[in-house]
Amino acid sequence: MIQVRNMKLTDAKAINSINAESLGYDISIEITKKQIEKLLINPDHHIIFVAEEEEIVVGYAHAELYETLYSEPMLNVLALAINQNYQQKGIGKQLMQRIEQVASERNLIAVRLNSGETRHGAHKFYESIGYSSDKNQKRFLKII
Repeated sequence: MIQVRNMKLTDAKAINSINAESLGYDISIEITKKQIEKLLINPDHHIIFVAEEEEIVVGYAHAELYETLYSEPMLNVLALAINQNYQQKGIGKQLMQRIEQVASERNLIAVRLNSGETRHGAHKFYESIGYSSDKNQKRFLKII
């Protein structure tokens, strides 16, 4: 049975593995630990849940408070990743429901997210849980 709970620093190894396998972000465990430690300090801004089965972390969702000068506040999902062996079992839906619950409890107007243009399976998943695409964008990045 899947349990959803707040992330802990001890989840770093599992999160690092999930990021590499499911999202293609292969960074060092040290960076993962440093980032988790830093982000957990501010639970009003960063909301991070893990899904576990029999005390094994099998997925996570990370959202942040999204505040701009052109809209009311909402949550912005930065990551939703499930271990490949546990996909298609409703875990992503459970994690997203927890993110939506936090948004509702905080009286925020919406949950938003971006998904890579080629991630068609992810797009179908988000549509199946009630999300719709409202614009096309290009992401620009400059390494400093």
